[in-house]
Amino acid sequence: MTETRPSIRIAYVIPTLDQSGAERQLALLATQLPTPEFQPHVIALNRGGYYEEQIRRHGVSVDILQKRFRFDPLTYIRLRRRLRQLQPDIVQSFLFSANTYARLPGICPASAAIVVSERCVDSWKSTWQLKIDRWLNNRMQAMTANSESVATFYRANAAVSSDRIRVIANGIPTAPEQSSSTVSLRAELKLPVDAKLVGFVGRFAKQKCLTDLMWAFQLLHQVIDNVFLILVGDGPERDDLAALARSFDCRDKVFFTGHRADAVELMAQFNVFCLPSSFEGMSNSLMEAMACRVPVVVSDIPANLELVVHEQNGLVVPLGQGPELTRACQRILTDSVFAEQLGTAAKTTMQTKHSVERMVQQHAQLYRELKS
Repeated sequence: MTETRPSIRIAYVIPTLDQSGAERQLALLATQLPTPEFQPHVIALNRGGYYEEQIRRHGVSVDILQKRFRFDPLTYIRLRRRLRQLQPDIVQSFLFSANTYARLPGICPASAAIVVSERCVDSWKSTWQLKIDRWLNNRMQAMTANSESVATFYRANAAVSSDRIRVIANGIPTAPEQSSSTVSLRAELKLPVDAKLVGFVGRFAKQKCLTDLMWAFQLLHQVIDNVFLILVGDGPERDDLAALARSFDCRDKVFFTGHRADAVELMAQFNVFCLPSSFEGMSNSLMEAMACRVPVVVSDIPANLELVVHEQNGLVVPLGQGPELTRACQRILTDSVFAEQLGTAAKTTMQTKHSVERMVQQHAQLYRELKS
């Protein structure tokens, strides 16, 4: 008679389930882990969001703790109580707030292994936040980083030892096929069917350097006819970007779509995807564009260089150099053969190195090691 091994119980803790990169990776992980070997449960500290229903549809339980303040004693109590009820073998947290709560004394059951997940080169963190990270270092068994750049940052700034860090790159699903039901972005925006689209998808935050992209587009539309800039998402820089476009007298060529559930389908219709960021962890939007076979232009920061090899599967430009960004976009838009080569190579990179299956398998192996 074959002995049935008990499932490995995993509690995932994250601030929200909003439509963003870390939340997407958690949703993919929680819903794709092999069963019955693993039994996942998701806890959102603040609120649910875009991915909550998707996770529930896969039969994974979700708790929402309704955290109200930076440090909410009631959330501490609720999280502690729920983890005591679940008795997980592993608690894995994502992002600063959840990473802090999960490592506070008394939160996790003593038998649980704690895994902290860092998703970005967090140069935004203040001195007190890095002090908290260093203080809580000994209260985790492992840290996952989604790129070598993130691992390097936490070794240098939070004194995390190399033997505790496991680099597990983001996983990107196979790009959806275009169908008759796919929204035509050009038709929706009332653009010509042959319009050339330069685009970005993500949060309109300072680190994304979208002002550089706007300056680059100001030059680009003067040398290439029928080109438009599409910005999918939202964020604190939105109004300033719109004002800058008006000052350049190209506001009618710049479109802000807001958050879109079909962002990947829209992105697949771009002629060029641009990511001029000053820092990243491993950009989901960049990876999704590459998976959609869209030629990409990125800044030369370490995280982007882990994905893009210049002139092989994309183009790399110096950070903050708007004219170079213009030239790279122009090269792709005027050389269809080169653009096709870049896009095909980008898709191959995603399929071979960054599949969801690979990401899930690497997490599963880590969980087995921690449980053994």
